[in-house]
Amino acid sequence: MENTNKPQLLFYQKMGELFYAIAAADKVVHKEEYKTLKKLVLEKWKNLDDYEDPFHTDAAYQIEVVFDWFDYEQLDANDCFEDFVDYKKENNKYFTEERKKLIWQTANAIASSFAGKNKSELIMLAKLKKVLSE
Repeated sequence: MENTNKPQLLFYQKMGELFYAIAAADKVVHKEEYKTLKKLVLEKWKNLDDYEDPFHTDAAYQIEVVFDWFDYEQLDANDCFEDFVDYKKENNKYFTEERKKLIWQTANAIASSFAGKNKSELIMLAKLKKVLSE
């Protein structure tokens, strides 16, 4: 792992923003949602490619860093989701079929991790499905 590619780093940061939006859709980020995210970053995202951050850590960990920071700051889930949508429209080349499947699996798993999916999460997941298909 030697590649410190800034556009790829931003991609992972935007994934953290998206997953935070999914978890915070109901205004509360539950411990189980964060645990699910950490597990999927370790098991799935970390092996996706070889990009590193400037500290030579797998860039996929940026997902957790951003998720954590946004939760700490208690940012608005809808604003975060809209930021992700804007990013995707401008950077569609980073959204391969493999990545889109993993994004969907991760978002779905986060939404399901605490007492099933609630109405807010279902609405956001429906929007995400549409955005990923564009």
